[in-house]
Amino acid sequence: MKETPLSNCERRFLLRAIEEKKRLDGRQTYDYRNIKISFGTDYGCCIVELGKTRVLGQVSCELVSPKLNRATEGILFFNLELSQMAAPAFEPGRQSDLLVKLNRLLERCLRNSKCIDTESLCVVAGEKVWQIRVDLHLLNHDGNIIDAASIAAIVALCHFRRPDVSVQGDEVTLYTLEERDPVPLSIHHMPICVSFAFFQQGTYLLVDPNEREERVMDGLLVIAMNKHREICTIQSSGGIMLLKDQVLRCSKIAGVKVAEITELIQKALENDQKVRKEGGKFGFAESIANQRITTFRMEKAPVDTSDVEEKAEEIISEAEPPSEVVSKPVLWTPGTAQIGEGIENSWGDLEDSEKEDENEGGSDEAIILDSIKMDTGEVSNIGSQDAPIVLSDSEEEEMIILEPDKNPKKIRTQTISATQVKAPSKKPVKKRKKKRAAN
Repeated sequence: MKETPLSNCERRFLLRAIEEKKRLDGRQTYDYRNIKISFGTDYGCCIVELGKTRVLGQVSCELVSPKLNRATEGILFFNLELSQMAAPAFEPGRQSDLLVKLNRLLERCLRNSKCIDTESLCVVAGEKVWQIRVDLHLLNHDGNIIDAASIAAIVALCHFRRPDVSVQGDEVTLYTLEERDPVPLSIHHMPICVSFAFFQQGTYLLVDPNEREERVMDGLLVIAMNKHREICTIQSSGGIMLLKDQVLRCSKIAGVKVAEITELIQKALENDQKVRKEGGKFGFAESIANQRITTFRMEKAPVDTSDVEEKAEEIISEAEPPSEVVSKPVLWTPGTAQIGEGIENSWGDLEDSEKEDENEGGSDEAIILDSIKMDTGEVSNIGSQDAPIVLSDSEEEEMIILEPDKNPKKIRTQTISATQVKAPSKKPVKKRKKKRAAN
């Protein structure tokens, strides 16, 4: 799977930020990302985190026959693997040009610089020597693989302990960890790689480029150096022309960075050795705080709170004073209050469908009311004027009639339904018809 290329907008944005001496993660031009070193339960196993770039280092050993031309020297072997877990662009089972270049650079940095005493790895001259194998696995790729890999390799070698052996005649006895304490490797110095990215044909320089900065860079300069300011190897790639002053300035910066990283490595090794001697807990699981999932955890940024009060006073003094008019709450109904004008009330607004239903219902109600008025008119004409007639479902009820200049009196009235009122009006009509027929 090919990596997603940067768009022209992203490329211009990155280059413009570099011209203004700004970086996406807030670092300065010569700043390194945070380095974290954690050790496993076994000797020679470690994980190095350079920002979000993570490399796992594992050292192993075995007794083998030496090379013919170097019968009294041990064998060092380095292997770096780029898996798809680190980045989708890495293809499994295939050595890319980047992987070959990184492996060769590691071998020149660590093996050719004679940082490890290979003669101390000889057990029987010409017959048995130790073969030290360093396996590096890239767990996450966020730029500057070579720096993280070189730190992981040298940390794993310093942390490794090989089994002790004894030679009696032709017999070679190998002791386990329980029988004898393991023996550390003899390390002369610790070479560490420092990468410099150049932009605009060497006009701008960045230390420890991340993955996005590597995509837009024009060239890369890698300097491997130890804390004694001895250059172990140097490599330039990208086809850019560098001046002598630029290389010297990079070497001075590399000397400062290597001294800081070497001190950090020594402190991490001392802390791990102290914990193991005291019998405390150690390993990768102990390096995670409270064994919590840290996938979405963000690094804490230091905040300067020394002059907070002064800044607050400045903000208050520059701000506009609050208005003297304070709106009073309006009580519409008990339990509610309104402060300010607010928005118009939309509870009473009806939708179009509801308005049509209401119009239809209103016409029906008007017809019913007209019929009721006609019935009540007939009843009022037939009934007497003194006894008021009230239409109701109940047979009897008490009513209070309010009349002017009189005290209210309770009158018990008998309600007459519409059917009972209409009945007597029909009987006289029938009698009149009979009388007319007789005449």
